[in-house]
Amino acid sequence: MSFKCGIVGLPNVGKSTLFNALIQSKKAETANFPFCTIDPNIGNVSVPDKRLNIISNISKSEKVVNAVISFVDIAGLVKGASKGEGLGNKFLSHIREVDAIIHLTRCFESEKIQNVHESVDPIRDIEIVETEMLLADLESIQKRLEKNKKKTLDEDQLKILNDALNCINNNIDISTLLEKHEKKQLDFSGLLSIKPKIYVCNVDEDGLVKENQHVKTCLKKYGKNNVIIICAEIENQIMELDPKDRKYFMTESRIKETGLD
Repeated sequence: MSFKCGIVGLPNVGKSTLFNALIQSKKAETANFPFCTIDPNIGNVSVPDKRLNIISNISKSEKVVNAVISFVDIAGLVKGASKGEGLGNKFLSHIREVDAIIHLTRCFESEKIQNVHESVDPIRDIEIVETEMLLADLESIQKRLEKNKKKTLDEDQLKILNDALNCINNNIDISTLLEKHEKKQLDFSGLLSIKPKIYVCNVDEDGLVKENQHVKTCLKKYGKNNVIIICAEIENQIMELDPKDRKYFMTESRIKETGLD
């Protein structure tokens, strides 16, 4: 069974472009307008592991099977998604099915690429999406607790839901549940807001060479270990090249390594 990562973010921030780069394909349609993606695109990527080759040589295995990661390109969320805005309920259900979240946010200025807002503000954009996931969790928790009058929930799940409700109602970071409950039980709860996540800053070509203010803001808020900086368009171009041309292109573009590495 593969590990499934969902790519989320506001409309038109480069999710499908990143998805295509990750799976090295043109499977996802990309266009310069919001909601280009409606149904989720799914692609599988084999993850090489040198340790497997060592083990294979020792055990004389005939076949080496690498781990597989499934990437899901999920349509853009908007403010009000938890109430159905922009087909939000459908999109939120797709997030519920993944194991981890890649949260892509726009960190570049461009008049050529449409933006759903008049200004570029990655923190605002991230918080819009996370608020919608939190509101969806709140609605789910309330419904499940209401149904539990018939005592359908086990003790562990009931404790998780009540703790989550307390966090939401008192503006406490819901990730604190990770310190109180077993990961297996949290996964079973189906809550969106506690899924492991990484923040990805989508920059332009200049942003790869020098951190812009948008990236610095994200690094300050979420921490260096939780943020990856990429240019989705450049990553896509690199993955389309053969290995020799890829190396030349990266040298000319002053790129030491791809963000996907």
